[in-house]
Amino acid sequence: MAINLYNIKKWLKMLTGKSIYHVNQDLGKQFIPGELRGYFNNMTEKVTKAPELLNSETLPTLKIQSGEEVYFPVAIFQYGLGAYDLFLETQEDVYKAKFKQCVDWALAKQEESGAWSNFFFSSPDKPYGAMCQGEGASLMLRAYKLFADETYFESAKKAIDFMLIDIKAGGTANYVDDGIMLMEFTNQAAVLNGWIFALFGLYDMTIVCDDEKYTKAYGMSLALLEQYVPVFDNGYWSLYDLDKKLASPFYHNLHIAQMQALYMATGKEVFNTYLKKFEVYASKRRNKTKAFLKKAIQKIRE
Repeated sequence: MAINLYNIKKWLKMLTGKSIYHVNQDLGKQFIPGELRGYFNNMTEKVTKAPELLNSETLPTLKIQSGEEVYFPVAIFQYGLGAYDLFLETQEDVYKAKFKQCVDWALAKQEESGAWSNFFFSSPDKPYGAMCQGEGASLMLRAYKLFADETYFESAKKAIDFMLIDIKAGGTANYVDDGIMLMEFTNQAAVLNGWIFALFGLYDMTIVCDDEKYTKAYGMSLALLEQYVPVFDNGYWSLYDLDKKLASPFYHNLHIAQMQALYMATGKEVFNTYLKKFEVYASKRRNKTKAFLKKAIQKIRE
């Protein structure tokens, strides 16, 4: 990543908590394991920290390096999931309407293959990613539950089906031995948070649909993730990806919340182990300072 004014501003906003893309995402307040209810992570601040969008026809946009504002699928999916949780909490129609606006935008933008072009602005040759597919499926399945419209269910199935296509065939799944690594970026190393968000979409699908192919794929990816979680621990902080990039403070806290949700959803002790380890790392000023400085150096070198 080049050192320029755009990237400096972006990182300052993230590190000072002023980025709408990096708000608190702790455990979802409405999340109940085994049920298609609230989302795994708390996305509500995506909505509450952008109040100007709520009573408008406008959806979240992303300002890219050229200065253009674009519709970024993941940002809209996460905003929609936040609006859904706020509707569950308050039963206010304004959140229900905004959720449906996000859902219908997603439906209109989904390609016939089931894919959403997520990185069209930064990687036009590799625009698809498993995180986008999984979050889109989670959005659509909640719309199916709320509105009882089969169109949304079919959209979710198409999204997951595309997600599970091998990256060698243009999909977003890396088949490793007997497991499935879900790739946020198909031209980069596996990203921990992106893999987990994608897995959440598969988890949601197994709740709604008893098709063995989804259950099997979920089990394969979960088992591989169990093996790989220790690889994302460098001894004092969590790693962002398998290229051993350190997680920023935001992503480290996100990893903690995701480990908590995974442990609640699966009962797998490895997630509880790393939940506790990552919490300990975050509680130590020396670790936080060391991680911050090393992360800054990494960003300069990128």
